[in-house]
Amino acid sequence: MSTPTTAPVTSVSTHILDTSAGRPARGVAVHLAARAGRDADWRALGASETDADGRCKDLPALPEGTTQVRLDFAVEPYFTTQRADAQQDAPANRDSGTVLRPETPAEPGAFFPEVAITFAVRPGEHYHVPLLLNPFGYSVYRGS
Repeated sequence: MSTPTTAPVTSVSTHILDTSAGRPARGVAVHLAARAGRDADWRALGASETDADGRCKDLPALPEGTTQVRLDFAVEPYFTTQRADAQQDAPANRDSGTVLRPETPAEPGAFFPEVAITFAVRPGEHYHVPLLLNPFGYSVYRGS
């Protein structure tokens, strides 16, 4: 008697490090979406929020057939509310003349209000995608 085989689980995890403060970014909303092919529609799978260690540990597994994944990080609230007291690390005036002060509602609180990362996946693998964040830039990579 043969046992039914199940497709290998493909999973995603992430964490955010605020490189300007030298610590994890807590309380950042993260949304996970997936699609089965470049021309397919995105399907929202779930959302989470980074914990005190800057990690999202509860993102759902990806559906069978997923070939591309998108992580959307809502970073503006982090910089405007949670880090308002630490913004002295970044200059208020940039060469463009744009003033970035979170206490002024008419002006942006973050240069990048959101970060969207899209990447390809293969069945059965785990993908850890860390976000290194600062008020005026970010980088990502495939972690382990």
